[in-house]
Amino acid sequence: MRRIGTAVFAATAWVAVGAVPDAVFATESGASLFVPGLRGPGAGIVPPPGFYFENDFYSYSGRLSASTQTQIGGSVLTNVKVQARVNFATPTWVTPVEILGGNLAFAVTLPFGQPRVSAGALIAAPRLGRGFGVKLRDSEFLFGDPVMTSFVGWHAGNFHWQVGAAVNIPSGTYQDGQLSNLSFNRWIGDLYAAATWFDPKIGLDISGAVGFEINGKNDDTDYKSGNAVHGDLAVTYSLTKELTVGAQVSHYQQVTADSGAGASLGPYKGRTTAIGGSIGYTFVVAGTPVSTRLKILREVSVENRPQGTIGLVSVAFPLGHVAQAAPPPEPVPGARVVKY
Repeated sequence: MRRIGTAVFAATAWVAVGAVPDAVFATESGASLFVPGLRGPGAGIVPPPGFYFENDFYSYSGRLSASTQTQIGGSVLTNVKVQARVNFATPTWVTPVEILGGNLAFAVTLPFGQPRVSAGALIAAPRLGRGFGVKLRDSEFLFGDPVMTSFVGWHAGNFHWQVGAAVNIPSGTYQDGQLSNLSFNRWIGDLYAAATWFDPKIGLDISGAVGFEINGKNDDTDYKSGNAVHGDLAVTYSLTKELTVGAQVSHYQQVTADSGAGASLGPYKGRTTAIGGSIGYTFVVAGTPVSTRLKILREVSVENRPQGTIGLVSVAFPLGHVAQAAPPPEPVPGARVVKY
C-alpha cells in the first residue's frame, strides 16, 4: 500500500510544477513556471501505464520591500503586496509505449483562480490607463494558460528517474494593462530531470529535481523575460504505511537578464530560496488509492522579488484500472527444468 500510494502521488505531482504561476518578480509580472516546493516526494517515480488525476490548490502571500521598485503589466510600482489563491487541475496519461526502456507519458494542466496584486505607489503607468496614485489594487477570477507536458520514466530497484519538458501555451486570456493576471502571454519552455531513491522497507524517500526555464517575449508589452535555473530537494519518512512527514528546500535563480523596450527596470534578475516541510496521508476509497499532501514553505533569501509564504494542498489518484506488473507463471505439474 505504501508503494502504491507514493507512486500514484508522484506520477502527477511533477506535472504541475511546470504549470503553476508562482507569485515571483524579476520575470515579467511576477510570472514563472517554477513553483518552489511543488516537486517533492516521489518526484522521479512514474507509475504503471494508465490514467491519473491531480488537483493542486496553491496559496501565496508575499510582499516586496517598500524601497524596491518592480514592474507589472508595463507599470513600475513600489510597496507591492501579492496574494494568490489558484487551483490547478492536471490529468496525466502514462502510455504503454516505451522509449529506451522507460514509459512515455503526457499531461495537461489547466489553471484558474483569483490572484490579487496591490501597490502602495505608482511610479510609471504607460499601459494602465489610470492616473498616478496610491493603494492600487486588482483582483479578479481568471483562467490561465494551459501547460502541455511530456516525460519518460525509468526504474531500477529502489531508484527511479525521469526526464521531461513542459510548454506554456498562450491562451489569449491575458489582460493587457491589468496588475492581476494568470496568463503569461508568452511561450515558456521548461526542461527538467528528477530522481527518487525510495526504500519501502524503511519508508525513506529522497527526491530531487533540477530544471531550466526558457522564457519567450510578451508582444503586448514588448518585454522579454530572462531564463532561469531551479531545483528542489525533499527528504520524507513514512511514520506508518499511510502517514508521511518530510522537509524540503527549493531554489530559483534567473541566469539571463530581462530585456526589450518594455523592461523599464533593466536586467532585474531575481532569485529565491524557500524551505519548509510537508505531511502526507494515503487512504483507499472504493479500492482506489488516494494520496494527499500539505506543504508549507517560507522564502528565506530573496532578490528582486517579494518574500512570502507558500501553501500547497495536493490530491492525486488513478482513474480506472491501472496496469500492474505481470505475476510469475504458475508451475506446470510434471514439468521438468532443462539445463543447457
